[in-house]
Amino acid sequence: MTDDSLTARILAGDVRAAGRLMRQVDDQRPGARAALDALFPHTGHAYIVGFTGNPGSGKSTLVNAFIRTCRQKDLRVGVIAIDPTSPYSGGAILGDRIRMQEHALDAGVFIRSVATRGNLGGLSRSTPALVQILDAMGYDIIIIETVGVGQDEVDIARVADTNLVIAVPGMGDDIQATKAGIMEIADIFVINKSDHPGADRLRRELKTMMSLVENPPADAWKPPVVHTIATEHDGLEKLFEKIELHRAWLSEHDRQDARAKRRIEHLIRLIVQGELDARLGRAMSSAAWRAELEALTERADTPWRAADLLIEMIGREE
Repeated sequence: MTDDSLTARILAGDVRAAGRLMRQVDDQRPGARAALDALFPHTGHAYIVGFTGNPGSGKSTLVNAFIRTCRQKDLRVGVIAIDPTSPYSGGAILGDRIRMQEHALDAGVFIRSVATRGNLGGLSRSTPALVQILDAMGYDIIIIETVGVGQDEVDIARVADTNLVIAVPGMGDDIQATKAGIMEIADIFVINKSDHPGADRLRRELKTMMSLVENPPADAWKPPVVHTIATEHDGLEKLFEKIELHRAWLSEHDRQDARAKRRIEHLIRLIVQGELDARLGRAMSSAAWRAELEALTERADTPWRAADLLIEMIGREE
């Protein structure tokens, strides 16, 4: 299949063609770039919602319920579920896709599980490109569910328009979702499993922590707290309303362009990092580097001068 044919099929909504390109992107195959270049002018229309939170917070069940809410409003939904990497295949452990099986036969829903492949921050390196493919296909809402590793899941803030941070009561530390930068990325807090004891206490603690932010701008968005019981589809309409309110706020305060620029900048950073990693790998497999490594082992050179040598070798590569 030619790149032009693949692109045309994706723009026409062909899910098999999209899956093929997503596999090429995830496997970092060089041929994917031409198709992504062709798709990029057709992007910028979807609204991106990020779901993040600690393991056990019910993210996948909440995403499943949110898809149903969106479909009831006749919105087409694309989902990128970031799963842990299998230690055997290197691919995704497809737990999230299994939990979303009720949407498997719905032509208005596309679900893709992607492995982190060791990438930190809760996302995979391929996530922004996969978002681009779904956007070009005309999906109205794109959901990104992070891997659920805990406190360092902040990459989603660079990719999504509205970021949901999901917490649950009764997990020992009730403010588990607000640690180490997670609170700062929340546009909406979701207390899932809110029928469990401690939900009201968790809400009060979240409100208290938000009140401790020093000197917030007068027009700053104030993250609401929404209670949900995803297994019963309770609170999902309220959650959808709050996302729409945040979307309207971004538009009214000219923040959508800033988020779009941040998203593109993040994508470019990942592209550059990927290319630099590839060049570094080639440099470190060269005869010149093996000789340098011998010198380092014998303490005839230092790691800092060796690093300068590698940078010079990368720079010479065309």
